[in-house]
Amino acid sequence: MRKLMRRKLGTSVFGAIALGMALGAPALADNAAAQPPIAWKPAVWVPKEVQFVYMGFTTHYTCDGLRDAVREMVLQMGARKDDLKVYETPCAGNPDRPNPFPGVKIKMSVLQPAPDAPSPDTQVVQAYWKPVKLPYRQSGINAAGQCELIEQFNQKVLPLFTTRNVDVKTTCVPHQLSPLGTSLQAEVLVTDQKRVADAR
Repeated sequence: MRKLMRRKLGTSVFGAIALGMALGAPALADNAAAQPPIAWKPAVWVPKEVQFVYMGFTTHYTCDGLRDAVREMVLQMGARKDDLKVYETPCAGNPDRPNPFPGVKIKMSVLQPAPDAPSPDTQVVQAYWKPVKLPYRQSGINAAGQCELIEQFNQKVLPLFTTRNVDVKTTCVPHQLSPLGTSLQAEVLVTDQKRVADAR
C-alpha cells in the first residue's frame, strides 16, 4: 500500500512539473520575442595606452591589488581580453603592503565606430551598445571602498572607451566608506562573437 501511494505521489509530482513546464513555455517564448533586436553597428579595434596612478585617502591598494582591480574594470568596459596588458609601475617599499601611490600602465584595444569607407585591410566587427555599471561587485566593503578608484577611473581611463549616456555618482569623503553614493553607469560599444553568430 505504501509503495502504491509513493508511486501515485511521484506520478502526481512529475505530472505537476510537466504541466508547469508546458504552461511556462509560452510565457518564456513571449519574453524572448518581446526583447528588442540588437542594433548592430560596424566597429574597429583601436589600440590605447595610458599611465594610471591612484591616489586615495580612504582605500589603499597594493601594487598588484590595483593592477587586478583596474584589469577587471577595463574588461567590464569592453577592452579586448586577448591583447590586454596591465603592468604594475615600480612600487616603493614592501610590494605586499598597501602603497600610497600605486600605479599601472594599461595597453589595450577598444572599439570605435568604423569609418564610412574603411580600407580593404581594416578588420571590421559587429558591435552594439551594452549597459555597464561599476562597481562590478555591488556589495560589501569592496564596493563601498571603490569611490575614489571609480572617480579617478572615470577621469583618466573611461575617456579611452567609446561610451554614451554616462552617469557618474561619486560622493567620496576622505577616510569614510561610501556604500550608497558610488556608481558609474554607461553604455559602452562592445562586441560578442556568440551573439553575432546567433544573429546570422
